[in-house]
Amino acid sequence: MSYSLLADLVLLAHLGFIAFVGGGGLLVARWPRLIWLHLPLAAWGAAVEIANLPCPLTPLENSLRQSAGEAGYAGDFIGHYLLAVIYPEGLTRPVQIGLGLLVIAMNLVVYAWVIRRWRQRTGIA
Repeated sequence: MSYSLLADLVLLAHLGFIAFVGGGGLLVARWPRLIWLHLPLAAWGAAVEIANLPCPLTPLENSLRQSAGEAGYAGDFIGHYLLAVIYPEGLTRPVQIGLGLLVIAMNLVVYAWVIRRWRQRTGIA
């Protein structure tokens, strides 16, 4: 398998991770056991944004791209692939913190709905 293909797979995994962090609570409503996977991943995703922690997938993708003879990129995944389209100026610290808080807020709303639904089904007040 080529390094370029591996880098593309890491890119897809990274995008899947971001989608799961943002919307995985909705999957928990359907498959409650996913809560044990979603909560720690959502916490990690929010922490990466709020605390400006490095995500290990970005350097892995860059390393694979460089091994394939391609150019890597500076910065992070969101700044390189997503914010270039949404926010042409790039990723600023306030936007990054806002994204982390948005992850938390979205998941709080979804989990409140999931818990309310679970309580109604089980008859627990």
